[in-house]
Amino acid sequence: MFSFTVDPEISIDLFQQHHIHELYELIDSNREHLRKWLLWVDKRQSPEDLEPIIPMWIRNYADNNGFDAGIRYHGRLVGMIGLHYIDWKSRSTSIGYLLSREAEGKGIISRAVSSLLQYLFLEMDLNRVEIQCALNNKKSIGIPERLGFTKEGITREGQWLYDHYEDIVTYSLLKRDWEVS
Repeated sequence: MFSFTVDPEISIDLFQQHHIHELYELIDSNREHLRKWLLWVDKRQSPEDLEPIIPMWIRNYADNNGFDAGIRYHGRLVGMIGLHYIDWKSRSTSIGYLLSREAEGKGIISRAVSSLLQYLFLEMDLNRVEIQCALNNKKSIGIPERLGFTKEGITREGQWLYDHYEDIVTYSLLKRDWEVS
């Protein structure tokens, strides 16, 4: 299974069925914090709501089509990181992430994404990685900007979020740009 150490403080581990309660606790204890940017939060009202989802994540990984993994900080689950669909013909994917409120400000997501980029470009030989963020989510936007991604553009009202639209900004990083940095 997909698992690796980012640094002495951070590891990334593919979610398994036995992580359901831990994952639900992360979501539930950060519900208001995550709800600002993620539409699916309200759909997860119990650990049982995650039971059909984790096998899909495992299947995606087994099919070499992305993954969803937990981010652990000193062994404690503090967030998620995942690859959405992998387009093998164009060798591209996109990264999504979330972090608990109490874990913010420690560089956890920046370090996890940076480590993941090395894996994607060197081990998987991908050419392009995208990150999309809500334009108003300044903390999330800081990640691709710090890591040298190029801002490609804004999709106006690109996401419906409960009661309003959010503009979505797309960033990309190419393997050749990453190798230079």
